[in-house]
Amino acid sequence: MSSPLSDVFSPAGPLAGSIPGYRTRSQQLEMAERVAAALAENRVLVAEAGTGTGKTYAYLVPALLSGGKVIVSTGTKTLQDQLFSRDLPTVRDALQAPVKIALLKGRANYVCHYHLARALADGRFLAREDAGHARAIARFAKETQRGDKGECNDVPESSPVWSMVTSTRENCLGQDCPNHKECFVLAARREALEADVVVVNHHLFFADVMLKDEGMAELLPACNAVIFDEAHQLPETASLFFGDSVSTAQVTDLARDTKIEALASARDCLDLPPACANLEKAAKDLRLTLGIEPARYALPQLAARPGFDNLLAGLINNLERFAAILETQAERSEGLESCWQRSLELLAGYRRWRAGETPGEGEAAEGPGSVRWGEATTYSLQLNATPLAIGEIFRKQMSGHPRAWIFTSATLAVQKDFGHYCAEMGLIDAESACWDSPFDYGRQAVLYAPQGLPEPNSPGFVEAVAKAAFPVLKASGGRAFFLCTSLRAMRRMHELLQERLEAEGLDYPLLLQGEGSKNELLERFRRLGNAILVGSQSFWEGVDVRGEALSLVVIDKLPFAPPDDPVLSARIERMNREGRNAFMEYQLPRAVINVKQGAGRLIRDESDRGVLMICDPRLITKPYGKRVWRSLPPMKRTRELAEVIDFFAAEVPACDPT
Repeated sequence: MSSPLSDVFSPAGPLAGSIPGYRTRSQQLEMAERVAAALAENRVLVAEAGTGTGKTYAYLVPALLSGGKVIVSTGTKTLQDQLFSRDLPTVRDALQAPVKIALLKGRANYVCHYHLARALADGRFLAREDAGHARAIARFAKETQRGDKGECNDVPESSPVWSMVTSTRENCLGQDCPNHKECFVLAARREALEADVVVVNHHLFFADVMLKDEGMAELLPACNAVIFDEAHQLPETASLFFGDSVSTAQVTDLARDTKIEALASARDCLDLPPACANLEKAAKDLRLTLGIEPARYALPQLAARPGFDNLLAGLINNLERFAAILETQAERSEGLESCWQRSLELLAGYRRWRAGETPGEGEAAEGPGSVRWGEATTYSLQLNATPLAIGEIFRKQMSGHPRAWIFTSATLAVQKDFGHYCAEMGLIDAESACWDSPFDYGRQAVLYAPQGLPEPNSPGFVEAVAKAAFPVLKASGGRAFFLCTSLRAMRRMHELLQERLEAEGLDYPLLLQGEGSKNELLERFRRLGNAILVGSQSFWEGVDVRGEALSLVVIDKLPFAPPDDPVLSARIERMNREGRNAFMEYQLPRAVINVKQGAGRLIRDESDRGVLMICDPRLITKPYGKRVWRSLPPMKRTRELAEVIDFFAAEVPACDPT
C-alpha cells in the first residue's frame, strides 16, 4: 500500500501534474519520508543529498503537510528569495495546501522611514550619484508594500546610501520612533508570526538567537521545526555569532548619526560636533595602523603593529568623553538617547575585547575558550573574540522546547561519514542519512589529475597549472570555471590565461571575479556560451550553470584553510594540546567538503557532461588524497590528457528530433 508521500512524488502525483519537467526520483521520496518522520517525532536529522536529488522539494513537501509551524533557514539571501518566490508557492499550489508563507530578513534589508527622512534632510552625500540613489529610495518607500531593498531595482545593493536609510539594532528607536506604525521591519515580523512556513537565513537565525533582536525571539517558541538548508555553512556562521565583536564601522556610524541628531535637537551643544569629529578620526586612525590591504590578524600580530595599543586606548578614551557629553543631551530626543546607549555599548565592547573578557552573562560566555583576533576590511577594523568550539553552545540553543531539527546540504559527509559535522555542531544523538546523486557520473563526467605538476607551495605552481590546463581548455572550447584557493592565485591565473589566449588567437571571453556582481558575471557567462570565468571563494558554491556553457571545472589546489588564519591556528593548537589529530579531524574534513562544493558546479542536469580537473598532486601522492577523491561522485578517473581530449571530442551535439 502506498504512503501519502509516495502518492505525492509519483509520476501521476500532484508534483508531476503541475510542475513542467518534473521527474520521479527514488532518492527524493526516501529523503522526504525521513524528513516527515523526523518532523512527526521531533527528532534531529542530518541529511546529505547529492546534486539532482531534488532535496528542496524533499523537505518542503513534508514541511507543508506537517500541519505545524516551520522555519526554513538558508545560507544565502539568493536561495532565501528563490524559496519564497518560486519553490514554496510551486509546492503549495501543487499540493493545494492552505499554508501561509512569509519571508523574514535582517533589519538592514528594509527601508527605515525615520533614517530615510533624516538622511534626506541632512543631505550630506559624498557623490551626486548617492543623492540620486537617496531620491530613488524615497520614491520606492512610497510605492512598496514590503520595503525590501532587494526589490528596489533602481539602486544597487552595494550603494553606500543603504546604510544611511536602513536601521541597525543599535540605532533603531523602537517604540519611541515617530514612524513606528508604518515600520517595514515590524510589518515583516507580524507576517512571520502569522505564517505557517517562514523563510529566514542563517545570519538572521543566529543574530537573533544571540541578540534576541530580529523577530525570531517570538517566532522560535511557537515553531515545531527548524530546517537548515545549505547546512554546511552553519559552523562558520554560528562561530561568528556565538562570539563577540566590535567594529570601527559601528563607531563611525555612531559619530555620523549623532551629528545628524545634534543638528535636529541639540544645535546649541557646542561640544558635540568636535567630539563627533574626534571620535571618527580615532576610529579611522586605529584602522590605518594595519595598512591598506584587507587581512586577518592574530592578537600578537595586532599588538606588534606600531601604535595599535596606544590608538586602541585613544579610541576608548574618546568613546568615554563622547558618552559623557551625550549623557547631558540624551533627554532632548529619542535619537540622542539612542546614540548615548549605543556609545555605552560600544565602550563596553572595546573594553571587554582589550581585557580579554567574555561577553557578559549570556550563553556565549560559557564554552571552551575563545580566541581574540582582528579583521581589516577596506574601510573598517573588526575586533573579534571567537569561541574555539561551538557544539556545546549550539546544543544549549536546541534544548528547551521540543521540536524537529533538520540539517541538509549536498556536502556534509566525508566518505558518507558525518562524524566531523555532528561533532562540530554538537549533534550527539542525531540520525544521519546520505543519498547519492541520481546523475550517471560514470558516463557524464571525468575526474582528471594531471601528471608532473609541482607541489602547490613551490614557486611557479600557478604557471604550471595554467600550462597544464590550457590544452584541456582548448578541447572544451572555453566553457570553464577556474576555481582558485586565493585571490592572488586568481589574479595571476587570469593574467596567464589572457596572455595565452591572445598569443594563440583564441576568442574565448575571459571573466574575472570582482569585475561585476556575482549575478552579473554568471548571467554573462551563461549568455556567452564559451566563456572562461576565473574566480575564488564566491564561485565555489551556490552557483548553478546548466547545459553546455559550463563543461570544465579546474581546481588549482585542495582548499585547505590557510594555517595562519587566527581562528584556525588557535583551534589546531587546542586540538593538538588535547592529544587529537587536528589535521585528520578538522582540516581535512573541511577541505573535503569544500572540494565537493566546487566539484558540484560541474554536473547540474541529466544531460550535462564535463571534466573536473584537480591540479594538486597531493590528491595522488598523499595517503589522505584517497579520502578526497573517494568522497566525490563516482566519475571516471584519468591521469592522461589524451583521454580528456577524447572525452570532449566524443561530445555529440543534441540532434533535432524532426
